[in-house]
Amino acid sequence: MLTRSLLVALAALTLTPPVPALADPGHGAARAYGEPGSPKRSSRVVEIVMREADGRMEFVPNRVAVRKGEQIRFVIRNEGELDHEMVVGTLAENLAHGESMRKNPDMEHDDPNARRLAPKGRDELAWRFTKAGEFDFSCLIPGHREAGMFGTITVK
Repeated sequence: MLTRSLLVALAALTLTPPVPALADPGHGAARAYGEPGSPKRSSRVVEIVMREADGRMEFVPNRVAVRKGEQIRFVIRNEGELDHEMVVGTLAENLAHGESMRKNPDMEHDDPNARRLAPKGRDELAWRFTKAGEFDFSCLIPGHREAGMFGTITVK
């Protein structure tokens, strides 16, 4: 027979709502490539288009140059026929995240460094690049990065 404390513990577990799998557990924290931007701070606008073209998937432009300490407001438009996302990170982080998404394709994103857009959608992502280096932005929906949907951010 189950004890009262074990029954209470089991009841608590069944009443706890499921937690979605999040791509980035460090929401709002500084990362190797910078930190979330502030809407109160001025920023340079960089427009990024996501699309499919000639059997490929791509970002236009796929190279962005940034000054160390600069805040960028990415204005992202999905001009394709499929959902796409833009995830800013290190190449190693994005490749690992892509592997996680292959294993868990329904992964929810609630990250300041990522936006997912339906076809014809538009959104913005503000990011402050605090460290010099070469960083990645990718669409990590399974198969999209492999089809050419990635780019490079160079911070000097």
